[in-house]
Amino acid sequence: MSPQVISPQVVPFHHRETGTWSYLVADPATRAAAIVDPVLDYDARSGRTGLGSAQALLDEAARRELRIDWLLETHAHADHLSAAHALREAIAAGGATPPRIAIGRGIGEVRRVFAPLFGLAETETDAAFDHLFDDDEGFAIGDLQARAIPVPGHTRDSLAYLIGDALFTGDSLFLPDSGTARCDFPGGSAAMLYRSIQTLYRLPDATRVFVCHDYGKPEREPACETTLGEQKRSNIHVRADTGEAEFVALREQRDAGLQMPALILPALQVNLRAGALPEPEANGVRYLKLPLDRF
Repeated sequence: MSPQVISPQVVPFHHRETGTWSYLVADPATRAAAIVDPVLDYDARSGRTGLGSAQALLDEAARRELRIDWLLETHAHADHLSAAHALREAIAAGGATPPRIAIGRGIGEVRRVFAPLFGLAETETDAAFDHLFDDDEGFAIGDLQARAIPVPGHTRDSLAYLIGDALFTGDSLFLPDSGTARCDFPGGSAAMLYRSIQTLYRLPDATRVFVCHDYGKPEREPACETTLGEQKRSNIHVRADTGEAEFVALREQRDAGLQMPALILPALQVNLRAGALPEPEANGVRYLKLPLDRF
């Protein structure tokens, strides 16, 4: 008899400015918890950062008396700045054991492409994460059994996290009426994303699915949860009966008309460092770089 799958408590937080969903995921028995894809507030016009959105996650964890063991990134995001480093520092400052910041081992390939563009030294990126998940590596959040599932295609480092009966898909699958993420970044591949999604579609239909992004629709507010069965029945880009060639043609046609994400340049510089901001220069000011004529 297979062991019973524990259903984690999942508390979603929506960052309206970037359409990002972050999650507080807890084991109801041990009160151990993880935070998935936390967002650092960032105003591109002023260059000002803030911890309001990240602090809301900590406040909710404190209210529920949870211990944060993991800060989980689904990939090095191009559309928002990660708050993982700031959260780890805040938790440590409060006297608790700092959680581990984790991402997939594919982050190495993303670094090789983008770190030279921003002049980032290996020492600034290689030690930024506390743990790099191997493909399908298992781990635990209290008594919750979890697995890091590689889902490359949007990016080379993309992961989905299966935690109990809850699947956090990152940018592989969006809600059924929104489809899938773009695949035109360096190292991206529509064919690879299709195969990654087929891996997810082999999980039970009842698996709860929590997406990384949703901006809402004219007919509905932003939402974050569906099921794998509903994805297979009605995802507008890739249902259970959608062929690879059909998906690749659709995805590549859509990607050809997309602009670069508005925050890709600041986001990658921070997210390759696991959310750590650049060190202040001699004048005490931190700076992000804008490479000219490279895109």
